Amino acid sequence: MQKRRKKSVVKVIGIGMGILIFVVLFLLYGPWDLVRTTWITTAMTTKNHQYLATWLYRDETIEKVLEENQVVEGDVSSDPNLIDMTTSAPTTAYEKQILDREQPEDLFKVLSVRGKGYRGTLVVIYHPEKVQLATASTLGQKGETIDVVAKENNAHVAINASGFYDPDTKGNGGIPHGTVIKNGQVVSTYPEAPVGGGFIGFTWDHKLVLGKMSVEEALELGYRDAIEFGPFLIVNGQPSFIKGNGGWGIAPRTAIGQRKDGIVLFLVIDGRTVSSIGADMLDLTKIMERYGAYNAANLDGGSSTELWIDGKIVNTPVGNGKNGLRAMPTFWIVTD
Repeated sequence: MQKRRKKSVVKVIGIGMGILIFVVLFLLYGPWDLVRTTWITTAMTTKNHQYLATWLYRDETIEKVLEENQVVEGDVSSDPNLIDMTTSAPTTAYEKQILDREQPEDLFKVLSVRGKGYRGTLVVIYHPEKVQLATASTLGQKGETIDVVAKENNAHVAINASGFYDPDTKGNGGIPHGTVIKNGQVVSTYPEAPVGGGFIGFTWDHKLVLGKMSVEEALELGYRDAIEFGPFLIVNGQPSFIKGNGGWGIAPRTAIGQRKDGIVLFLVIDGRTVSSIGADMLDLTKIMERYGAYNAANLDGGSSTELWIDGKIVNTPVGNGKNGLRAMPTFWIVTD
């Protein structure tokens, strides 16, 4: 009797596994390309998990999917003269959310954002001069977690900024990709820069400028603080052309933007959780447009996406470190 029961259980498990394998294969290789596209674009925009796509699909298939899903950025850089730092009356419900303050002297406010498959947080910063770039104290050697950097700099708000050298997921977060400018000085340069985008930073008159340029041109432009990352989502009020899902898949996301009136936006989207699988580049662009961003750019995402507000982590980080926090080299912060 027991042998029959065991055989029945084994049979049921075998049938269940067979059905599961069939469903997975059907989704990955079937006639509908949504799962295939999401899988490939999400895997191929990571540094260390591209094998999740290359093991399953031919190179020609991957190349075709990436060609059909990408952010096509313009060649124009942000024009700081178009940021006038003057506030007008709100014209939409989203504008009203941004401009309504409990107290005129408020430094920032926090808004919840939700969409199909994602949830996140938008931090509205009313004083762009309070936005600064913070770096790990051991920049170039090893990174630090966001809570450590926020406390060291007496920050009210902090988000992750640039990507960093992370060979085989064994990097220590100390070497940021591209060039880092802090207080008008180059503090780090590493030849590998992310695909798309360029310099993302604030000038001495506290205007967010996005531009593809050399380091010399960036210094001549007058960046106070800047990193290199991307892609650019909106430049001078014009969104980038996004084919498909933008080619970056669905994941936790971090983005930065500035409205024409100077108000700065920090956006963080949770991902890889049951309640929020993440967002793609089109989602980020739409959110930034909704809240009036005139210039906006994607920052490092995935396991790097983190948001700190007044002493605590607000989002749900998915890194492998303590409490999900990664050691990283650069952060955008808001101070008094």
